[in-house]
Amino acid sequence: MLSFLLWILLLIVCWPLALLALVLYPLVWLICLPFRLVGIAVDGVFELLRAIVMLPARALGSKR
Repeated sequence: MLSFLLWILLLIVCWPLALLALVLYPLVWLICLPFRLVGIAVDGVFELLRAIVMLPARALGSKR
């Protein structure tokens, strides 16, 4: 909602820039998509490593 309100404000102040932002937003989203997917994969790998390292402590009945 905040981004929409900022876009409306930009539309009032400088409408050509607001229209350019409206056109370029999907392209920027598509360019950023692979980086987001890599981030999700790296986060999953770190969670897996954490689970492997913490497995002996969990098996012995540690509270944490």
